[in-house]
Amino acid sequence: MLLTITNEPRDYAWGSTTLLAALEGRSPSGGPEAEVWFGDHPGDPAEVQGAGTLDAVTGGSLPYLLKLLAAADPLSIQVHPTRAQAREGFAREAGLDPSDPARNYRDDNHKPELIVALSDRFEALGGLRPVADTLRMLASFADAAGVVALRDRLGAGTDAEALRATIGWLLSGDAQAAVEDIIDALGSADAEGFAEALRAVRGIATRYPGDPGVVVALLMNHIVLRPGEAIFLRAGLLHAYISGLGVEIMAASDNVLRGGLTPKHIDVDELLSIVDTEPGVVPVQPAGGDDTEYDIPVADFALRRIELSGERTVEVTGPAMALVTAGEVAVAGSDGATVPVRVGAAVFASADETVLVLRGAGEVFIAEPGRS
Repeated sequence: MLLTITNEPRDYAWGSTTLLAALEGRSPSGGPEAEVWFGDHPGDPAEVQGAGTLDAVTGGSLPYLLKLLAAADPLSIQVHPTRAQAREGFAREAGLDPSDPARNYRDDNHKPELIVALSDRFEALGGLRPVADTLRMLASFADAAGVVALRDRLGAGTDAEALRATIGWLLSGDAQAAVEDIIDALGSADAEGFAEALRAVRGIATRYPGDPGVVVALLMNHIVLRPGEAIFLRAGLLHAYISGLGVEIMAASDNVLRGGLTPKHIDVDELLSIVDTEPGVVPVQPAGGDDTEYDIPVADFALRRIELSGERTVEVTGPAMALVTAGEVAVAGSDGATVPVRVGAAVFASADETVLVLRGAGEVFIAEPGRS
């Protein structure tokens, strides 16, 4: 069974007013359009053409959530729990109302995710930079009291210990004067090899003046993705998207612990209990020609990007989705009927479909449960 699915964009404040409209070839709505969800998550199940919502078809059993994401402003700095941490946290908060803003765990699942760039440039922050490199960058900052305090804290203990203690200090509420000093010094800093990272954090500071998350961002790796390139973000890894249009896939969860750049609740102790502060790079996965299968080390989801020209037969392990992001594409299943799919929409293939036939010319993303 093939079903055409769509959804309305979610109007989060950080969303772009133009990127999704341009992708879909329509006029902008006039407001922010941040995400389009293709899944059966109860927060916003996809709409099935002429037949209600996808959760009524699947019973809410999909292990993944596929999205289009369009950011004009930075998202919150955040981290997601492991499955064990999510189960423990969800059980601990069982007495809290689901809408309580102090609630950290909305479900008992983990939320690893992968983002693939669609726009010419997609910017993100991912993972923590080695302390020696950050200290080299901070050497170009004026010696204000807050900058000196930051350098001193980063130099105390192992990298992981120093980063954990520093993040806790920045978010504690006791470091606001230091945060202001550091943000002021950021304006004139000029460290060789860090121009792009500094430019990005200056932009974040403009959007979130005085936010401690601006300084947390200074500790993180700055990443630029080109079309088709991707990063996988595992549990415990601090990250934030800055700008751009992409396809995102994740485990079906809404568990987010925030670490700045947001007016929402930040539980510093819980954040520090799950964040991995061991520094390291987040590998960028390349766009591998006309058929890219991304490296995803979890069993919840798999994702392929196909540049289509003509006809292509794709084996799938359902339930699967084919999301069209460019061109003119139609999809056929086991009964041979061809379903045209507009750009920005998807076809849902039930678990009994094992082969999809793609026809046309364009770009298609195939999502399905993982095999790890």
